[in-house]
Amino acid sequence: MKRLFLLIPPLLIGLAACGKPQPPETERRPEPQATALRDAMKKDLDKAKATAAAAEDAAKAQQTALDAAEGASGQ
Repeated sequence: MKRLFLLIPPLLIGLAACGKPQPPETERRPEPQATALRDAMKKDLDKAKATAAAAEDAAKAQQTALDAAEGASGQ
């Protein structure tokens, strides 16, 4: 029984010296790996936006030309 009491203090000191454990790998933030896919999608989206803007500009120009033609024929 005395031997058991002699073992307890070194064991407690050993446990206290362990410190804080490192978090498991699942809790760490993963490195981004999909940058190439995201860049390709962004390129296609930018191209579609530019095409839509060009179509809107062409429609406005056509409407202006029609309005001008109607104004000239109405006089």
